[in-house]
Amino acid sequence: MEALIPVINKLQDVFNTVGADVIQLPQIVVVGTQSSGKSSVLESLVGRDILPRGTGIVTRRPLILQLVHIDPEDRRKISEENESKKNGHLYRGIDGEEWGKFLHTKSKIYTDFEEIRLEIEAETERISGNNKGISDEPIHLKIFSPHVVNLTLVDLPGITKVPVGDQPRDIEVQIRELIFKYISNPNSIILAVTAANTDMATSEALKVAREVDPDGRRTLAVVTKLDLMDAGTDAMDVLMGRVIPVKLGIVGVVNRSQLDINQKKLVADSIRDEYAFLQKKYPSLANRNGTKYLAKTLNRLLMHHIRDCLPELKTRINVLAAQYQSLLCGYGEPVVDKSATLLQLITKFAAEYCNTIEGTAKYIETTELCGGARICYIFHETFGRTLESVDPLGGLTTIDVLTAIRNATGPRPALFVPEVSFELLVKRQVKRLEEPSLRCVELVHEEMQRIIQHCSNYSTQELLRFPKLHDAIVEVVTSLLRKRLPVTNEMVHNLVAIELAYINTKHPDFADASGLINCNIDEQRRNRVRDLPSAVPRDKAAGSSFQSGPVGEQADGGTGNWRGMLKKGEDSAAFERGLPQNPTLASPQKGHVVNLLDVPVSVSRKLSAREQRDCEVIERLIKSYFLIVRKNIQDSVPKAVMHFLVNHVKDCLQSELVGQLYKTALLNDLLTESEDMALRRSEAADMLKALQKASQVIAEIRETHLW
Repeated sequence: MEALIPVINKLQDVFNTVGADVIQLPQIVVVGTQSSGKSSVLESLVGRDILPRGTGIVTRRPLILQLVHIDPEDRRKISEENESKKNGHLYRGIDGEEWGKFLHTKSKIYTDFEEIRLEIEAETERISGNNKGISDEPIHLKIFSPHVVNLTLVDLPGITKVPVGDQPRDIEVQIRELIFKYISNPNSIILAVTAANTDMATSEALKVAREVDPDGRRTLAVVTKLDLMDAGTDAMDVLMGRVIPVKLGIVGVVNRSQLDINQKKLVADSIRDEYAFLQKKYPSLANRNGTKYLAKTLNRLLMHHIRDCLPELKTRINVLAAQYQSLLCGYGEPVVDKSATLLQLITKFAAEYCNTIEGTAKYIETTELCGGARICYIFHETFGRTLESVDPLGGLTTIDVLTAIRNATGPRPALFVPEVSFELLVKRQVKRLEEPSLRCVELVHEEMQRIIQHCSNYSTQELLRFPKLHDAIVEVVTSLLRKRLPVTNEMVHNLVAIELAYINTKHPDFADASGLINCNIDEQRRNRVRDLPSAVPRDKAAGSSFQSGPVGEQADGGTGNWRGMLKKGEDSAAFERGLPQNPTLASPQKGHVVNLLDVPVSVSRKLSAREQRDCEVIERLIKSYFLIVRKNIQDSVPKAVMHFLVNHVKDCLQSELVGQLYKTALLNDLLTESEDMALRRSEAADMLKALQKASQVIAEIRETHLW
């Protein structure tokens, strides 16, 4: 199980090469307030002075510290092998048994630990500046030594409350957010550092640890500065967990004083003095405290934690590998044959566009209607319902009908209801079908425009690699649709004009309505014959009625028929009673001038029986014929739109794209990738390679039964 930590270090190296933090690896995160002794604890674990020192905030960037235990025999063997190679090895030329290596300095090896400390200070100022500000960009440092145990630690800035000097006013918030970024990782172990000369109940480190780890399953407490407690007091209750219990335990350590640091006291000497102090002050707890025990405890906890995290880690790596593989496929391969690539993209877009209309596209919308389905909805739901909602007699009053009948008779009284009035009125109603028909064309045009974006977003993501080609394709398709729109509108306009050009009263469906009206006329004629005086022979009256035409009531107006004359006189009187009473016109008196150009204006009045009957006849005829025309329009407009717009675009799309874009002069310009596409493809390829390598590392663990 000891080999699990090097495996995690190896995984960390794999992901460091791509500069990504997509996998949360098991690690120990050190948390504490400023001057709580965090740096001293880390240096004790390393056994060397490697961290910057000073007053105030010194750690201003996360330091990811990987301790790698090496066996002296293995190191000598590696050195001998490296010396025999011409190009050398990563560790070639190392003098001494311990060395360090930074990620940002690539293969440079540091054997002088003072140089490591100076490099940390320089790298911190390079990113964070020299105004005591902080940065969340980590510094990666690897220490190889036979005197360390395998560990991965993260040193974070100390918790502070009040900004000092040039620090930002929100320095407390910045540090808190940075700490939570690392300790929120469920695969991390929290090392909460608290000074012994402070109240354990007010420990900020334990407070923030509990916010993300309320059960304490991954929190270990470290009590520093045991030698600085007030005289007469000790930390026995704290170390025994009687003050604040911590599940993973509480370990006490003794730090080097500032005087020891100034006098260059070795860490090894400090650890010996620590052991002596614990034996003297806490003899019963000496074996469960101190730096060496802390290192072993951290190593043991990290190994068990890694073992528990590996199954989930393996799943996460496999999922990410699949995602990056898909992402890389979306970015496509670098273009080699530009002509073939351009033709392929044009053909694919045209095919996807047509498939979206036909409903056979690979990517089908599930949230809304799209393509051919939406066009079908426009035809049969939107357009169909709109036509059905058009009232055959809408905007047409009885007075309008009566006026049309009178205007159609001219100066002579009519014996029949004039056919001209019917044609005039029915054309007016049929004309109302043109606007919704043109709106149907507009809706289908808009949907075909939307299909372009649909294909760009879902079906042909490769086009996103070439923004100029994408824009050119959109322009060509939009232009094609724009050219077909007036042609389709003209055809729809003609469909309505055709219906207006010839009113077919011999239409089979219209004959039924005419027959119904003729039946009503025959019944009216019979009723009139019954009302004739006995002196008039009924057969003569019937004959004269037959000769008078299809509208029976006009027979009363025949020449020589006294009853007809009387009836006409009554109708005339009734009509005159309905006109406005102008005393000047009704009975001009002497001395008054009569203006014959004054035409009486019709006003609302009660219609006579004949007028009512005539209006009803016309209204029924209009309604019957309108329904016939509406049915024709409802059937013919979708067919016209499909033929002149939809099908034409489908048939001509690819040839139009090829003709406009497949030109040698345009190849280089159209197939120019976006600025960041090549970079994203390279990053995705590197990440996929890292994930595949990480998957192999975990597979090796299973084969060696370490997991």
